[in-house]
Amino acid sequence: MGSSKNRVTLEVGGREVSVSSPDKLYFPKAGHTKLDLVRYYLAVADGALRGAGDRPNVLKRYVDGAEGEFFFQKRAPASRPEWLETVVLRFPSGREAEEIVPREPAALAWMVNLGCLDLNPHPVRASDLEHPDELRIDLDPVPGVEWPQIIEVAKVVRSTLEDFELIGWPKTSGSRGVHVNVRILPRWTFAEVRRAALAIAREVERRAPAIATSKWWKEERHGVFLDYNQNAKDRTVASAYSVRPTADARVSAPVTWEELEACDPADFTLATVPARFAELGDPHAGIDAVPCSLEHILQLSAQQEAEGQGDAPWPPHYAKAEGEPARVAPSRARKTPRKKTDGDGTKKTAGRRVPKHPLVEIARAKTKAEALAGLERWKARHPEAAACLEPADVLVDGMRGRYTTWTRIRVNLQHVPEDQRPAQEPLESDYDPWKQ
Repeated sequence: MGSSKNRVTLEVGGREVSVSSPDKLYFPKAGHTKLDLVRYYLAVADGALRGAGDRPNVLKRYVDGAEGEFFFQKRAPASRPEWLETVVLRFPSGREAEEIVPREPAALAWMVNLGCLDLNPHPVRASDLEHPDELRIDLDPVPGVEWPQIIEVAKVVRSTLEDFELIGWPKTSGSRGVHVNVRILPRWTFAEVRRAALAIAREVERRAPAIATSKWWKEERHGVFLDYNQNAKDRTVASAYSVRPTADARVSAPVTWEELEACDPADFTLATVPARFAELGDPHAGIDAVPCSLEHILQLSAQQEAEGQGDAPWPPHYAKAEGEPARVAPSRARKTPRKKTDGDGTKKTAGRRVPKHPLVEIARAKTKAEALAGLERWKARHPEAAACLEPADVLVDGMRGRYTTWTRIRVNLQHVPEDQRPAQEPLESDYDPWKQ
């Protein structure tokens, strides 16, 4: 290993990887530097590459560390080592990008040097970009839901998968939830894999309606949301052994089903996982040996459709899909018919938007911290209403602008007595990402 004041050069598998600002604190509260993060990924490289290797990866860059803002970089930097592999990925928008395909530990070290804390691979192999070989089940708890309830939903997911001859490989998300990956044969399109994930979500909801939901709109969710849209083309999820931007540098850790029931997600961090990996190896080491068929779960999907459960909403930036329901939140849905004249003079029936949920918007901000500060100001002005709110009533949305992410906060006043509900006010912060 060579070094200078602001740079360290590591030899990794016969490659030289330069790490700039190695002493820069990436996790100030835990005291971990950029070089610590590089060494972490080298220690768990076999497992990390099992999750992200041989796949195109989006670079999610935290150039100022875990407490700073991040941005997504789909296109591989023009200045990169000759040995680093790439592949051209085409997106639903019609655009394309040359993305990084890590295949060796040196590639992971190079990605971390760019500020990548976690790894964000697409669910396809570089050799076949149109047929996913992984179905991803993302258990996303609404605010206020505790770990035991998440585990109860995970148990239902496990039994559902087994009933349809699918093998699930669980891991902590590194945040508040759980991910379950299913290795599948690369025979089905993105649309078919997403439809299979939707069928699983609906079946889990049917089996455990009090604690699980497949509802896309946040205002309708309760308990644990099964995010079927993580399987839409162009979506990525933090993969196995990814370090997440938390104060304690928590890791998305592969576990067995038995471990999942007994573990504390806080036990898996940048500081603890390398020793666990060295002692126990990778609990998901066998994932590639058992690819599964989607035949039976797609039969369930067809049955659900025949019973009236067609497609469900897609993410907002996707083109409208055939059979997709109206892409509008229930609180904005039109209910009362009214007459409208079309351009050719034909009378058409439309509707007036009647809110299903009493929502008020609080802030649109460049950063989450700024949006949350606006929420606190709103609560200070309306203490009686704020006291009635439940955790799930505060809807914090991470949004994507033209180049960067931004944050929107809305409040559902459903638990506030009608005579105490504040009216919509000027936003605490009114950031316009499309002007940037």
